[in-house]
Amino acid sequence: MWRPGFPYVDLQTARIHGYHRALCVWSWVYRGTQSKPGLVLGLDMGGSCIGRAFRVTAANKIDAVNYLYEREMVTAVYVPTFVPVRLNNRQQVTALTFVVDRAHAQYAGKLSAEEAAEAVLHGCGCSGDNTDYVANTVRHLDELGIRDRILHRVDAIVRSG
Repeated sequence: MWRPGFPYVDLQTARIHGYHRALCVWSWVYRGTQSKPGLVLGLDMGGSCIGRAFRVTAANKIDAVNYLYEREMVTAVYVPTFVPVRLNNRQQVTALTFVVDRAHAQYAGKLSAEEAAEAVLHGCGCSGDNTDYVANTVRHLDELGIRDRILHRVDAIVRSG
């Protein structure tokens, strides 16, 4: 949401139904290790989620998809999924997203804010501290006017601890 990593020609606030944002993926690479996992976001079943939709040109589509697969599928914890997305301008499009695989060993399930914060405080991987990941995500959600009760609570616990 805050670091697409590929060129795009448009981005809009968008909503998907049937999935919600959650700190539900144990990070063994980017924000933690297998012996000391961090936590990262995944789209989990149920509810709805407001985020961002990025539009790429036809010429860049394959490169963008390849980049996303390489970045997101490093441990195959996600299932690439095409979902209907309602854009801010009310248009409905289909978008590629990555939904957490609940059968995968990295699926953390539903954690309390306190449990999540504990993992975040100790997670550090090849992309840096887990605390930075949560802080950046919360900052970008705030910029978009999106309140995520659990994620904001985790960030508050982490900052106080």
